[in-house]
Amino acid sequence: MSLQSFSDYLLLEKSYSKHTVLAYTSDVENFQEFLNKYHNRLSVKDVGYSELRQWIVALVDQKISNRTINRKVSSLNTYFKFLLKTEDIDTNPLKKHKALKVGKKVQLPFSEQELRLVLESAIIVQDFESARDHLIVELFYTTGIRRIELVNLKLSDIDNANRQIKVIGKRHKERYIPLLESISLSIKRYLRYRSELEKIDDKEVLFLTKKGLKIYEKLVYRIINKYFSIASTKAKCSPHVLRHSFATHLLNQGADLNAIKELLGHTSLAATQVYTHNSIAELRKVHAKAHPRSQR
Repeated sequence: MSLQSFSDYLLLEKSYSKHTVLAYTSDVENFQEFLNKYHNRLSVKDVGYSELRQWIVALVDQKISNRTINRKVSSLNTYFKFLLKTEDIDTNPLKKHKALKVGKKVQLPFSEQELRLVLESAIIVQDFESARDHLIVELFYTTGIRRIELVNLKLSDIDNANRQIKVIGKRHKERYIPLLESISLSIKRYLRYRSELEKIDDKEVLFLTKKGLKIYEKLVYRIINKYFSIASTKAKCSPHVLRHSFATHLLNQGADLNAIKELLGHTSLAATQVYTHNSIAELRKVHAKAHPRSQR
């Protein structure tokens, strides 16, 4: 079974990232392996809901989380929709499938104190890498951009004169995010160190390795994990937690949810509302502390 046409469809028509396409095709391939083993090499194109149900049960028996199973089923659902589009099948066998129940996953943001500790104490700017790392943390926290968006930033995306950056988000959608004055200064500082590199292969890219190559996602993760593992006791110290902190701290200060939605590059308000959980917790503290009827 060739998945090349499906992969091309996701990349070219749906504008999914290479990472997402790989995940989708891998899930379809894994299901085909299940069919090869238990259903005499039946093709994915010829399955009914009965085979799909058996596969889901097998995944549950393997102690795979409901969240992960739902993601795998979603990949197959996208594949079946593609086969309907290309008229390779007449009916989507997952049409009436109901996702498995999952508990609400609340991501705890970094505290303002933890952010200050990293930016003011943990990262001492004294060379190219420390200036780069400091700017990366600042950009994540003050713009809320995604890791892949940061990796793909170009020098031309930075508009210091108008204090804003252009970000290319999911499905190549552009958005502009304002920059704080402190960020503009950090960008200028980083660019001075950047200009002193002996060799730069990727001249258009903003963030580079010390060898002058385009920075990559795993390195960005390691940078964030390195500094926040020192400043925070949280189990997960990742770029996404910084994005979450950006949204939560803005909400705590009274920012409009729709404005945060635009800054984050979300297509629907529902995606942004997940960040309100921590904001409500903060409001509860303020309410309990300030209301006259609260017990002192």
